[in-house]
Amino acid sequence: MGTEKNSTVEISEPLLVESEKIRDVEIERIPEWKEQITIRGLVVSAVMGGLFCIITHKLNLTVGIIPSLNVAAGLLGFFFVKSWTGLLSKLGFSVQPFTRQENTVIQTCVVACYGLAFSGGFGSYLIAMDDRTYKLIGEDYPGNRAEDVKNPGLWWMIGFLFVVSFLGLFSLVPLRKVMVMDYKLTYPSGTATAMLINSFHTNSGAELAGKQVSCLGKYLSISLFWSCFKWFFSGIGDSCGFDNFPTLGLTLFKNTFYFDFSPTYVGCGLICPHIVNCSVLLGAIISWGALWPYISQHAGNWYPADLGSSDFKGLYGYKVFIAISLILGDGLYNLIKIISITIRELCNSSAKQKNLPISNEASDAETSRLLMEQRKQDEVFLKDRIPSWVAVSGYVGLAAISTATIPNIFPPLKWYLVLGSYIIAPALAFCNSYGTGLTDWNLTSTYGKIGLFIIASLVGRDGGVVAGLAASGVMMAIVSTAADLMQDFKTGYLTLSSAKSMFVSQLIGTAMGCVIAPLTFWLFWTAFDVGSPDGPYKAPYAVIFREMAILGVEGFAELPKHCLALCCGFFVAALVVNLLRDVTPTRISQFIPIPMAMAVPFYIGAYFAIDMFVGTVILYIWERINRKDAEDYAGAVASGLICGDGIWTIPSAVLSIFRVNPPICMYFGPSASS
Repeated sequence: MGTEKNSTVEISEPLLVESEKIRDVEIERIPEWKEQITIRGLVVSAVMGGLFCIITHKLNLTVGIIPSLNVAAGLLGFFFVKSWTGLLSKLGFSVQPFTRQENTVIQTCVVACYGLAFSGGFGSYLIAMDDRTYKLIGEDYPGNRAEDVKNPGLWWMIGFLFVVSFLGLFSLVPLRKVMVMDYKLTYPSGTATAMLINSFHTNSGAELAGKQVSCLGKYLSISLFWSCFKWFFSGIGDSCGFDNFPTLGLTLFKNTFYFDFSPTYVGCGLICPHIVNCSVLLGAIISWGALWPYISQHAGNWYPADLGSSDFKGLYGYKVFIAISLILGDGLYNLIKIISITIRELCNSSAKQKNLPISNEASDAETSRLLMEQRKQDEVFLKDRIPSWVAVSGYVGLAAISTATIPNIFPPLKWYLVLGSYIIAPALAFCNSYGTGLTDWNLTSTYGKIGLFIIASLVGRDGGVVAGLAASGVMMAIVSTAADLMQDFKTGYLTLSSAKSMFVSQLIGTAMGCVIAPLTFWLFWTAFDVGSPDGPYKAPYAVIFREMAILGVEGFAELPKHCLALCCGFFVAALVVNLLRDVTPTRISQFIPIPMAMAVPFYIGAYFAIDMFVGTVILYIWERINRKDAEDYAGAVASGLICGDGIWTIPSAVLSIFRVNPPICMYFGPSASS
């Protein structure tokens, strides 16, 4: 959610019938770990990684909400390799069978690759350092110094990712058996992905997967055609085309309430849970429907009336700081909650160990089959060991290289601050991975914001902004990749994939991401007006992260009138709403909104909330008409809509680079009075 890595995953049905699963386990030959990593798999991973990086950048730079793309990764990986093997077989070539282990390796590679488009900070801490964000906040704004500017550069971004992205992979490798087998953490997203992959490699599941791929392809084509069609009417500037269609009338359009015909956001609405979509819409109604119009009425009293629309001393300041307070309130609550759950579960783990059923005698045939499958999973998972000395020496060596390198990229972030971050990072990575395993909620950006505030305040005014933002990136890279790796170990455990092949494929996927994520971001950076508050690529979290760094250095002295009081109110409200969600019965709590989701439209606008709500309404009606069909195909439809719009970004960017403008500007305004 937001900058959090979304935990929502659609599970493809039907899931495996247990007896069929056990038969497969009995007769299946488990490939050696090197056989699970294939050239064709890596080629498919690189192509899909590039596409998913583009989609992630687009979402990051527009609204900051990134749904899970696991369904699309699983389906497309299965489709590409099956098509590859089918074509070669028809041409008379002998092909290696496509196994679920290879499918799992592809999934792992793709997720590791596009994960860096999120944790690499291209929509948050890295772009927060640039000149445009500096000028947007105001050159005379206290704490916002010209010296604290570092514009994006392709080579230094690739270098930075290479020195920070691998540490998280080595930090928790020795604990893989403890987390997956001993504590039996569920990792819901990893488990769902394993079920999806396992189902593809059974007869009934392969048939459904074929239909899902066909469905995904159909909606990808529709989305691609529609995005191309929209381009012809989008003209020059930011006020033309279907993206600015006043579907609810011109009055509401001025307050950003309109449907902008975006397949991506409608697809997000189909994937995200109903409560997330409704929370986003509620946040839009509270902010753009009530709060901002009310504050605007006090222009001239609360703030000077003649300020520009992006001046932090005016209404823009209220938008950013109230959004920050909601995000921090939600993040802090969930951090404390998950750490407390982690401590409680760790204290109870010894008692749980004594009661594990794996050593009991089977009471019936069904239990016997389940125990046999679990023993097989344990045997495969423990077969290819990753020596602890590899993990320890890898972490220490990479930390030493990173400690020496990062101060050269970001001079205000001194070597001892980097070293201190790496000393405490494994503990934070463990907390985040354990919490993700229990709740499926990855708090990467919350840990990043904590690092940002601490380092920014320690360094102070002389470089604290850049140091805080860079430290945020270091922390996010470690805790994010560590949680992803442990989730992949869970997927590998359930698909009988080697732990060594999971680790190696994560390393390869991360290396791919270190190159592909900056390259795809550079496409956006050179082709579009990234960071413009009036354009489609607002990069909302760039301003939010830079303001947080300035707050860490300067405090709250320069906020507009009553802004601090409003921020405190919304911060407390976020804590109270989260508490209510946890203490009330499920039948009530399922209708209580999520503050993090409510915060996003406060700053960006209401238009994408309308699109996501349309998606959730379509899904709700579909579930009422035919729940089985909705469960089987909603994820494929959503993935097709998102991927088609994402693919169009490439030709659109190329046209923009070559200064080829759309031929028509479709514009709406009030009719002239007679």
